[in-house]
Amino acid sequence: MQVQTVAIQIVAMTADHWPAVAEIYRQGIATGNATFAAAPPASWEVWCAGKINACSLVALVKQGADAELRERVAGWAALSPTSTRAVYAGVAEVSVYVAAAQQGQGIGDRLLAALIARSEAQGIWTLQAGIFPENHASLRLHAKHGFRQVGLRQWLGKMEYGPRAGEWRDVLLLERRSQVAGR
Repeated sequence: MQVQTVAIQIVAMTADHWPAVAEIYRQGIATGNATFAAAPPASWEVWCAGKINACSLVALVKQGADAELRERVAGWAALSPTSTRAVYAGVAEVSVYVAAAQQGQGIGDRLLAALIARSEAQGIWTLQAGIFPENHASLRLHAKHGFRQVGLRQWLGKMEYGPRAGEWRDVLLLERRSQVAGR
């Protein structure tokens, strides 16, 4: 009898992870409740240009029978700068995505915890997240990690794709202030 093993490891995102990251992003986009983006960035290089690369992580899941352990990307988390102004250098926007087949297994929780720790090590003092009110799982996850709702951005943008195409969407603004960085 072979024993099934599942192990989750959070590591720095690399170019090798990009195809899986883009696919997980597409899965989130398809829900209509994850982002206004209609597609992932066109390439790894385009992705990197818009991120704080020291704070891009993936969750690797090793799964399978002992003799045939397979590793795959099950989710990702990343930070984007909110401004180019020096005064906002310690403020970043959070993105967390988990593969559809891996949701509900604590991967988002592990990713966000690791992302917070990594952000604080990089001197980031405020994390913010823009979340559609319908994305209850993301709202619960962020609340668990100390994010609080600071506003409602009413009719912030119009969806360009999917079942909500043409619909104006509200976005809840959440933030988390570090108790470590920026003190």
